[in-house]
Amino acid sequence: MKLTVVIEQGETSYGAYAPDLPGCIAVGEIKEEVLRLVKEAIEFHLP
Repeated sequence: MKLTVVIEQGETSYGAYAPDLPGCIAVGEIKEEVLRLVKEAIEFHLP
């Protein structure tokens, strides 16, 4: 399964979310961290 993940850079952190999975979000201080965290969040949301 392929999902789109949107990553946004804020003033002090990065945010990421998967538009196809409502509520599936992550926040991290660096891009690598937010990618790892959103990957974990996606795994949690999928059966």
